[in-house]
Amino acid sequence: MSSGRAIVVGSGPNGLAGAVTLARAGLEVTVYERQDHLGGAAATRELTLPGFLHDVGSAVHPMAAHSEFFRAFGLGERVELITPELSYAHALTPSRAVPAWRDLERTAKGLGVDASTWRRLLWPLAVDAERLASVAGGAFLPPPHPVVALRLGLRALEQGSGAWNAGFLTDEAAALLTGVIAHTNRRLPAIGAAAPGLVLAAFAHAGGWPVPRGGSGAIARALADDLVAHGGRIETGVDVTSLDELDHADVVLLDVTPRAFLRLAGERLPGRYRRSLAAFRYGDGVAKVDFALSEPVPWTAPELREAVTIHAGGTRGDIARAEAEVAAGRLPGHPYLLLSQPSLVDDTRAPAGKHVLWAYTHVPAGSDIDRTEAVTAEIERFAPGFRDTVLASASTSAAELESLNPNLVGGDIAAGSTGLRQLLARPAPGPAPWRTPLAGVYLCGGSTAPGPGVHGQSGWHAARLALGELRMPVPDLAPSSPQV
Repeated sequence: MSSGRAIVVGSGPNGLAGAVTLARAGLEVTVYERQDHLGGAAATRELTLPGFLHDVGSAVHPMAAHSEFFRAFGLGERVELITPELSYAHALTPSRAVPAWRDLERTAKGLGVDASTWRRLLWPLAVDAERLASVAGGAFLPPPHPVVALRLGLRALEQGSGAWNAGFLTDEAAALLTGVIAHTNRRLPAIGAAAPGLVLAAFAHAGGWPVPRGGSGAIARALADDLVAHGGRIETGVDVTSLDELDHADVVLLDVTPRAFLRLAGERLPGRYRRSLAAFRYGDGVAKVDFALSEPVPWTAPELREAVTIHAGGTRGDIARAEAEVAAGRLPGHPYLLLSQPSLVDDTRAPAGKHVLWAYTHVPAGSDIDRTEAVTAEIERFAPGFRDTVLASASTSAAELESLNPNLVGGDIAAGSTGLRQLLARPAPGPAPWRTPLAGVYLCGGSTAPGPGVHGQSGWHAARLALGELRMPVPDLAPSSPQV
């Protein structure tokens, strides 16, 4: 018998995580999704040619591998996570690349005179990855593990300030870390970029950076399957435009941005909270290009030929200059690229002998420029002959990303700037940022703590908060649970 009704708006990983948690607790759950497919940015589709499966958004999942929610959910028992020994590599020059192995010591030894700096920065975080995931996976104030939070904070202050080069003697080590820090898409150095970058770099040496067999959509399907198995429903093609449409629910979880919540709630929200949401800032955008290839990318540097994840951007200074250009509203001549070639380890992603390549590059917010040529030219610098391998490509500008998914405001895949203030108060200050002033209404998603990434944490926290206020226990999520 149902213990109440819950509605979840949005079927991204956070929305689905919250839905699964509520359904297992005994609520009657319905998920509304405006698109015709599940998963939000964690979806996999044929974007170029038949048989070539491309990740719509996120492609590589260190956050999912370490997330408290996904550990409780038993993601690794439900989805095959392929974790390469080479977590990522950095393309420094056309012929020179730097590898980051899962083995931290192997990575450090390859960095020569910077080996001790690499160990100092990352070993204390990687060795305590479970607690680090807890710190990075909740509301940041107060931190659940103060010692780990202090370690992260001190390193973020160093790598997020003008002193970020003080410990490095070579381009290799500095660039290897900067390629990860630059995921946050902001002017560098910045504390709000360094903190999540250090977390990702530490995870590279802990559990690694896995890709799901079959693509990121496998994660959304696993969540959806569990939801349906526990009585939940998913309705696609439903665009909720007002909270008035949801008044019949006891619990409402909104996997939306503060901007969207303001539209949905209207004058229901008190003025102070409304002003706080209106002040929430969004970052710059990304342009995405997907390629169907006749063969693997012909990288000059051998390390790049076996790396599933690649950062291309040159030295630390080169990346900082490119990011500064984007922050100033310009398109850099040599843009920073984040690349994934999952078909190296997952043969379901392309026809036999063929490959897929996923590429992001940073652009000013709302840019409608097609960056296919810029991305292709930059890859060609590091892989001469790349053009000849391209069978087809699909380009999505920053403006188009927002039109496909309104949570990506201006093409901002982080669903909100990762400035220091918005890391600590996302979207508003407090120990439970998922709660809103409206009874029974909760926020989740990339704009809400702990922020962007495929981790399910925001939806899980919101659902647990709702269950606590309904005086209902938090359910077991494991696949072997008697409830399954």
